[in-house]
Amino acid sequence: MDRADYLHGGLTPVECGRCTASVLVKKHSLQQTSVQWSTEAVHRCAEFAIGDSAQIPTCLALRDSIELAVKLGRLGLLNG
Repeated sequence: MDRADYLHGGLTPVECGRCTASVLVKKHSLQQTSVQWSTEAVHRCAEFAIGDSAQIPTCLALRDSIELAVKLGRLGLLNG
């Protein structure tokens, strides 16, 4: 696997059900999730809007949207 494939391969767009911010997500397992935020998504995120996004560990609404995408089969596990 080359560097570009490792960084970008397997990414799936997921939209937050709360604020419609769209991020790219990769699930390696049920416990491990990689999320790539665009500048636009950070600005759109309702939870990040209340403070410095660097100080907020995660957006709970987006986490719920990712879990729903897995449950509905829209986002698969790379190793599963």
